Amino acid sequence: MVEIKTHMFQNRTHFGDYAILYRSNSQSRLFEKYLREMQISYVVSGGLSFFDRSEIKDIMSYLRILANPDDDAAFLRIINTPRREIGAATLEKLGSYAGQRSISLYQACNEMGLASVLNERARGRLQEFHDWIQLLARHAEQEDPVVAVKKLIHEIDYEQWLFAQSGDEKQAERRMANVMELVDWLGRLHKDEKGDTLADLVAHMALMDILERNNEEKNSDALSLMTLHAAKGLEFPYVYMVGVEEELLPHRTSIEEDSLEEERRLMYVGITRAQKELTICYATKRRRYGEDIECDPSRFLNELPEDEIEWEGGGRQVDEEKAKDRGRAHLASLKDMLG
Repeated sequence: MVEIKTHMFQNRTHFGDYAILYRSNSQSRLFEKYLREMQISYVVSGGLSFFDRSEIKDIMSYLRILANPDDDAAFLRIINTPRREIGAATLEKLGSYAGQRSISLYQACNEMGLASVLNERARGRLQEFHDWIQLLARHAEQEDPVVAVKKLIHEIDYEQWLFAQSGDEKQAERRMANVMELVDWLGRLHKDEKGDTLADLVAHMALMDILERNNEEKNSDALSLMTLHAAKGLEFPYVYMVGVEEELLPHRTSIEEDSLEEERRLMYVGITRAQKELTICYATKRRRYGEDIECDPSRFLNELPEDEIEWEGGGRQVDEEKAKDRGRAHLASLKDMLG
């Protein structure tokens, strides 16, 4: 991300001039994290953006309720996530009662008059939910709001619920990792004094969500994140192809099945999306299941013409003169800007 910002500064370009391409949608999460932190506008094509993921919508709805208990949309999303045995008929009667009283669903849960439309068992469950939210909201006001959020996730046993709802363990682990990323982001915002209260933090994140959706709808000046499949037919001045490693590109399944031609075509698609510059990246190590794994560069890199490539890192010799030229160009851009 620093590389892109530096490139933009040197070349006076725009976010929309850049694209980050990858083999699978699961690779986008880390890039989204750093793009948000560096306040770089982006859109995700061919996959779900961070705020569109169901687990993020769940936790954000909980946070919205804690910040504003009268948020009926958030109330309806979380009332049975995880399940609390509060049925559709109960919610329908609750909604009708709240409408007649011109109050929120949350407020209606605590009204004595609810006994006129619901039995004792249903009222008890709604009252229990109301009191729990009230207690958590009080904790969020009196202590570190991030601590209160972690307590919330623990008390609803959200991780266990994800494992019960997801198709497999790996999917559940990825979804829980997204939740913890959201919590970490809240912590960084709080540390950076983006807000003293949970309401401040939720308002900041809601604004980020709105800006992200506006970028997607208006196709405004925003960096593009997309898979190589989604990039077919598109072009960008500056392209970053990431994760060009064995078992990612080519994918492990294609290696095991000895069917590399489609993977090679995807590599070609990525290369030909760049109009001016192409940067190909690979990791030397990746952390998988708590363990550092050594990564090998993709075999496809050996098929590229050596005289058209400038190597950096990876144990290869860097052209010091070209590195100095880039530094001088950066300094010249800075002087020009200040002048």
